[in-house]
Amino acid sequence: MNLQCFKVTIQDQWALLEMARPEKLNVIDEGMLLELETILKGFREQKIKAVVITGQGKAFAAGADVAAMAAMDCKQAEQFSSLGNRVFQGIEDHPAIFIAAVNGYALGGGCELALACDLRLASEKASFGQPEINLGIIPGFGGTQRLPRIVGAAKAKEWIFTGQRFSAQEALEAGLVSRVLEPEQLLPEAQKLAEEVAKKSGPILALAKQAVSGSGMGVTPAHGQQEATLFAKCLATEDGPEGLKAFVEKRQPVFNDR
Repeated sequence: MNLQCFKVTIQDQWALLEMARPEKLNVIDEGMLLELETILKGFREQKIKAVVITGQGKAFAAGADVAAMAAMDCKQAEQFSSLGNRVFQGIEDHPAIFIAAVNGYALGGGCELALACDLRLASEKASFGQPEINLGIIPGFGGTQRLPRIVGAAKAKEWIFTGQRFSAQEALEAGLVSRVLEPEQLLPEAQKLAEEVAKKSGPILALAKQAVSGSGMGVTPAHGQQEATLFAKCLATEDGPEGLKAFVEKRQPVFNDR
């Protein structure tokens, strides 16, 4: 497989999946999403039981591609959001257990990628956030659906409505991550967890994952489509395009509530 955005290392029946664009803080664009979708299909065919996903460099993933979104119309925005939702839904529906090893910034789409995983471990240096509101948009890759299911509606609303970043310790206290580790311990502990999971029966792991999702913790494609529709409506306002343009131009947005 000729990969441009990821590095994949197979270890027995588990895999290490690294986002490999550190110079861009692993920002998620259309090409990265399509490549991830292909990788997920390959993991199914190879019967991989567990996947550790992390980011190279100082970021897990610092968000979605704002410059690309700033050039989108409503239809293109809905297609982009639908693609992100579809790919991240592919993680949630995948028979493998996905472990996010969050090593740095997990913002916007990066936070949503971590949310789509089954387990999340964080470095002490990790920071999380859904800052989309500051750009005049809303989370578009499942954040409005998964975050409240994981941390509860009150905390999710606070984080989404304010767009503030929160620390690894705050993420632990909210139940977003299960462990906070020293930076040098993060990847070894995540890999150790993947090795332990990979000792189990693959079909039984898949059934256990399906059962937990069926308990009300999971997200469905319908949830994602609702979010994509609302995400696209942001681009039909005056404030949405202004927020995105302001980010690209490195200035404060001027919102006129229109």
